[in-house]
Amino acid sequence: MYTLSDFDFNLPQERIAQFPLPDRSASRLLHLDGEQIIDRQFADIVDLLQAGDLLVMNDTRVLKARFYGVKESGGKIEALVERVLDSRTVLAQVKASKSPGPGVKIRLADAFTVTVGERAGEFFTLHFDGDVFELIEAHGRLPLPPYIEHAADSFDENRYQTVFNKVPGAVAAPTAGLHFDEKLLATLKAKGVNFAFVTLHVGAGTFQPVRNEVLSEHKMHTEWYTMPQETVDAVRAARAAGRDVVAVGTTSLRALESASQSGQLEAGSADTALFITPGYEFKTVTRLITNFHLPKSTLLMLVSAFAGFEPIRKAYAHAIANEYRFFSYGDAMLLTTQARANKG
Repeated sequence: MYTLSDFDFNLPQERIAQFPLPDRSASRLLHLDGEQIIDRQFADIVDLLQAGDLLVMNDTRVLKARFYGVKESGGKIEALVERVLDSRTVLAQVKASKSPGPGVKIRLADAFTVTVGERAGEFFTLHFDGDVFELIEAHGRLPLPPYIEHAADSFDENRYQTVFNKVPGAVAAPTAGLHFDEKLLATLKAKGVNFAFVTLHVGAGTFQPVRNEVLSEHKMHTEWYTMPQETVDAVRAARAAGRDVVAVGTTSLRALESASQSGQLEAGSADTALFITPGYEFKTVTRLITNFHLPKSTLLMLVSAFAGFEPIRKAYAHAIANEYRFFSYGDAMLLTTQARANKG
């Protein structure tokens, strides 16, 4: 039985990538094949996938979700939109010296006013005076992860989005997708690799460490996903042909596995709080492209469940020793499920 301490590791500060590389596909790729560790370049992904394999990508778009503002009393606040509920309402984290109560009006970005509604657990309901998406895009700031030390600029606004983003709603990028550029996608398509899309709006909870030593006591954050019928059909066709279903990122994997809990993949939209730890039996995904994850994080537990605890532990040690770049703007890994790896 694994505990929280099993997923801790020491990461030198200089291994945390603070800026993206100039070219999206210029990252390194650590290929973990069973227990074999192979150092590659991300562009090698073309040679590692076969015609008929299916890449499943998350087409969420990151919102400019961070705002600074003032209450009617003059008190300063910081708000981070967590989820858009409808065209005029969001859930948000609000930091203030005194928590605002229902009915309090807040001026955000010195541009528009929101009214505080009821609390929803750790979040505040905020009612906008105009269209949520228009106001967020016009006046918000891109919310880079907490371990990135510079404020987002115009370069980040481009590079902290995937080239296939489509559906606004996330507050963090599906970072494995950041390695793909249009040229690489075209090369994969020409080879016969197929593409399908899911939408999972990544929440700020993705950066929160687990704090319970007993993993079963951890309360997983929820995220909203949509599984289109055309993606279900594409997955079924790939599996019927004996090809790999390759999740681009843990967010795509969580959406696919969440929609497979009945035993087969089903179309629809829902909240997911799926917490994947070693021992989980993967129902749909056979390979995973992912970045390196934070110590004691649910995502490190997920990849350990996927590729094996010891192989991941050794791969991370190898990545640190060989100066791979970590986290959102860092390098990538290609992983295979233990069950598929054992079959060869």
